[in-house]
Amino acid sequence: MSDRADQGRSAKARRILLASIHDVGPRFESEVDQLVDRVEAHVGTGRFAMLVVPDHWGEAPLSESPAFAARLRRWADNGVEMFLHGWSHRDDSAHADARAAWKAKHMTAGEGEFLGLSEAEATRRLRAGRAVVEDAIGRPVAGFIAPAWLYGPGAHAAVRHEHFPLAEDHMQVWDPASGDVLARGPVITWASRSRARIRSSLAFAALARFALQPLRTVRLAVHPGDAHVPALLRSIDATFTAFSGRQAAHYSDLLGPQGGRVRGEVG
Repeated sequence: MSDRADQGRSAKARRILLASIHDVGPRFESEVDQLVDRVEAHVGTGRFAMLVVPDHWGEAPLSESPAFAARLRRWADNGVEMFLHGWSHRDDSAHADARAAWKAKHMTAGEGEFLGLSEAEATRRLRAGRAVVEDAIGRPVAGFIAPAWLYGPGAHAAVRHEHFPLAEDHMQVWDPASGDVLARGPVITWASRSRARIRSSLAFAALARFALQPLRTVRLAVHPGDAHVPALLRSIDATFTAFSGRQAAHYSDLLGPQGGRVRGEVG
C-alpha cells in the first residue's frame, strides 16, 4: 500500500483535529503572528492551515508585499497548508435571491465574497487569486475555502471546474471534483465584531467542547479579530485543550489516493 493510501486510511480511522487561521495577509500581519504562536503552542509547528486572502478589501495586495510573501513561503516550507480564501473577502454582489440576501446580511459583515458571484466571475477571481498565492508559496494551494464559508451556485461550479483538491463550509469538508464529503460537523469559530457575537461564540465553543467529542474530525478556526479579545483567546485555548488528545492533522490527510467519502463521522 502506498504512503498516501496509508495516510488517507489512517486519517479516517483516528480522531483528528484540523486547525486553521483565516484572513491571512499583510493587512493582519501582527494578528497572524500572535495566532501562529498560539495555535502552534497547541498543535505543533506547521500542523495547521492558513487561509490566504490575495488582496483584503482591495487594500492589502499580497503581490505588492514581497516580505509577507516570503514569510508565507517559509510557513509553507515548515508544513503549513495554504488555502486560497477568496480574492478580496468583500461581498460586492447585488443579491436578488432572498435566501442569499439573508445570508449576506445576517451571517457575515459584508464579507461573503463568493455568495453572489456568477460562475464566470467566480472563476476569474479563483484563477487570479490562485496565481498570486501560488507564486508566493512556490507550490499548489491545498484547496479553496470561501470567505465566511459562503458559496453560491456559481462559486460551487467554479471551484469544481477549477480542480481544487479540497473545499470547506460551516458544516463539512468535501472533494469538489467528486462531491465526496470528507468530514462532517460544525466548525468551531469565534466572532469579535460585536459584544453579542462575542457572547454567542463563547457559548457555542463551550458547548462544542463537549458536544463534538464523538466526531472523528473536529475543526477549529481562528480569525485576526480574535487576537484583540482576551475572552476569546481564553476560549480558544480552552477549546484546543479540550481536544488535545486528538492528532493534529492536515486537511489533505482526509484524502486517500483517489479521495474518499466519510460515511459516518460519529464513533
